[in-house]
Amino acid sequence: MDSQSTPPSKGLALAPVLILGPTASGKSAVALELAERLGGEIVSVDSMQVYRGLDIGTAKPSIVEQARIRHHLVDVAKLTESFDAARFVILARAAVAAIQARGQVPIFCGGTGLYFSAWLGGLGSAPPADPTLRAELAMTPLESLLDELARRDPVTFAEIDRHNRRRVGRAVEVIRLTGQPFSSQRARWGEIPADLAGRCFGLIRDRSDLHERIVRRVDEMFAKGLVEETERLLGIGLATNPTALQAIGYRQVAEHLGGLRGICETKELVKIRTRQFAKRQLTWFRGQMDCEWIEVGRTTETSEVTDTLIQHLARKKISRPTGPPAGIS
Repeated sequence: MDSQSTPPSKGLALAPVLILGPTASGKSAVALELAERLGGEIVSVDSMQVYRGLDIGTAKPSIVEQARIRHHLVDVAKLTESFDAARFVILARAAVAAIQARGQVPIFCGGTGLYFSAWLGGLGSAPPADPTLRAELAMTPLESLLDELARRDPVTFAEIDRHNRRRVGRAVEVIRLTGQPFSSQRARWGEIPADLAGRCFGLIRDRSDLHERIVRRVDEMFAKGLVEETERLLGIGLATNPTALQAIGYRQVAEHLGGLRGICETKELVKIRTRQFAKRQLTWFRGQMDCEWIEVGRTTETSEVTDTLIQHLARKKISRPTGPPAGIS
């Protein structure tokens, strides 16, 4: 791993901590408490929380939570802007440097595997977009793209969100441009640098417990006004942003508002898509990230999980900083 792709750290005590896992696993609550107990700030690793306005459907940290602990990489992009892993890496590196300069611990928390990968190991060697080919692929039925992807890159086919046309199209685009599987051109996903060994944690729950939490979360989102939020955002840029519109919840609600299905069917579809997404996240993380996996029980308190993480960190001599790192006043 070259020096440009190695996450910065200023001493063992201030090296970043990584908390990852599937949606609804309880990552955010643990990150908040860990940040309080270690003296840290949170770097969100969520490809949709970066967009201003995508609040309810992304379970974005509330104003109270953001006042409790400083958050980074939240609300950093307009709905009309594009945002990708390359921009995430630039902003994440700047956030880490600023956090450590204040004598705090950067705590990365989220479920976007690509962003974790890009920050840890670089962006890989995939070529830039080809406008002509991309336009051709946009006219190709999704089923045909999936058939091609399955034939030419079964590894990516097994991992990718098959309902996400943009990502499927990009994978096929790279394969056609290079003649090589998309999976072979990614960065060294999951490699943990030596200075982060022992500081990457994944949260895992029993399947039925996770599914129940997903159902509750989706019901709460609709109760809080997901439909109204989506309707408002469609009028100010969401409809023209293919990346943001792929967010689970918003895409299904937008289809509901367009008359494709009723509200009850929409709620159930969001739950199904969220469960499928959580499964893909878990499969990807467990297969690609070298983490310490923490089993969280149905009745396990957030404080208990945090205690476990701190015990693991203590073995690496990670403790609450008592002052700024050397050279910073």
